[in-house]
Amino acid sequence: MLYFTRFQLIGIGLVVFLGVWFSLPNFMPETWRIQMPGFVPTRALNLGLDLRGGSHLLLEVDVEDAQREELTTLLGDVRAQFRQDDIAHTGLRRIADGVQVTVLQEAQYSAARRALQRLAQPVSFNIFAASGATSLEIESDDGLFTLRPSREARLARNSKMVQQSIEIVRRRIDELGTTEPSIQRQGTTRIVVQVPGLDDPERLKALLGQTAKLNFHDVDESQDVDAAIASGRAPIGTRLVYSDDGLYAYLIRARVVVSGERLVDASTGFEERSGAPEVYFRFDSRGGKQFGDYTKDNVGRPFAIVLDDKVISAPVIQSPILGGNGRITGNFTVETANDLAILLRAGALPAPMHILEERTVGPGLGADSVAAGERAALIGFAAVIVFMALCYNLFGLFATLALITNLVLILGVLSALQATLTLPGIAGIVLTIGMAVDANVLIFERIREEIEQGSDQLVNAISQGYRRAIGTILDANITTLIAAVILFQLGAGPVRGFAVTLAIGVVTSVFTAYVLTRLLIALWARRQTRIVELPL
Repeated sequence: MLYFTRFQLIGIGLVVFLGVWFSLPNFMPETWRIQMPGFVPTRALNLGLDLRGGSHLLLEVDVEDAQREELTTLLGDVRAQFRQDDIAHTGLRRIADGVQVTVLQEAQYSAARRALQRLAQPVSFNIFAASGATSLEIESDDGLFTLRPSREARLARNSKMVQQSIEIVRRRIDELGTTEPSIQRQGTTRIVVQVPGLDDPERLKALLGQTAKLNFHDVDESQDVDAAIASGRAPIGTRLVYSDDGLYAYLIRARVVVSGERLVDASTGFEERSGAPEVYFRFDSRGGKQFGDYTKDNVGRPFAIVLDDKVISAPVIQSPILGGNGRITGNFTVETANDLAILLRAGALPAPMHILEERTVGPGLGADSVAAGERAALIGFAAVIVFMALCYNLFGLFATLALITNLVLILGVLSALQATLTLPGIAGIVLTIGMAVDANVLIFERIREEIEQGSDQLVNAISQGYRRAIGTILDANITTLIAAVILFQLGAGPVRGFAVTLAIGVVTSVFTAYVLTRLLIALWARRQTRIVELPL
């Protein structure tokens, strides 16, 4: 047990070196890390929201709004299907949870049901398996047909919508340049967003609060805008929308000229003459052709760029805009232009989101938490050192060196993985400090038992102590590791931070206690050729 091959020694030395190597940035000022050469790791440990400060938002996806849009689409599909099949109908309307239509001729009841059944699609919750249900439930009563989305269809739609919202929120936050944001689903329709280090929570709310549905519409100049405002109704085929600042009103044609879904890129720039910020955009090939054909046929006329039912710009087409590239001008600042480009690049949310809860953690509170965690770790570390030194003398000092190495390895692994350290994570490290010496205590007590049972050779006593303790050490640490894995899988946020540091601490503790301490004791034992009393 006290013999180490050359490869084992190289492996142990390499693990310790890598731990020290990756943990070094945590002990260097940021100015030093910037100046380090490329081969030196410069990524320090990421601090979570409770340690670094930042913004916390609880968002809810408005699935009811999506259902209203779905029913509007279904209404149009029913109308188109009945026209195609030449089915006489009346009273086609949207109700609270579905669509109703009355078929006029009894002879067409069966044909109407078949036509409506063609609108129903199989519902699948993933790409591998279908649920066996269809998207529509169809009821009929003496020619009155009622269509409602099925329960399976609603669940699948809501799940897909929330997942899409999470991905778009992640893309928008990543564009801000923040590190390690936490974006998690909570319940069926809610999303928890935590952005450590963000010092402008209002900007985050503005980015996440916009659906960012961008469309290009034709401006209807043949109608009187003032008359539409006075009556509160827009003429058929048009919509009354206002500018972003609410000062101007426009009548735009309801038909979308080019959808924002055709955008593939957006960036910011500056107008050549005035230097004012503006946003450049680029369509895909199909969108570019649509936009080019429209601008070619409407030179000299204005068109509206509508973002979330607000006109952000209504320029006059000076010449055909070919190639799929264009620009948006307006009363932008550098920040608002950049935010608009971020929204366009990230894409539109499938449904509006509402902010239910907002919390901002100041960096001062985070600094206090870090200081308290450091004090707890130092006190716990000092108490363990004193205990081990008093109880096990020289072997206790070996265990202390292993404990220091253990802390360095934990920092190194967390830094290499770019894991986020939270306040519960610090608690996990403090707990690891206490657990790290358990293995050494078991081993040293086993060695004592060997001595009390009459073992006359130091090497034999140490070897038997390690051999008989390894089973207990593995059992205890494997069960703790299983608990940490379960906490990580079932927990969220702070619980996961605790589970990560606990799992890493368990692995590094076994390495330092059983391997590194054994190596130190083996090196010491080889130098002791004449031992009268063991240092225990």
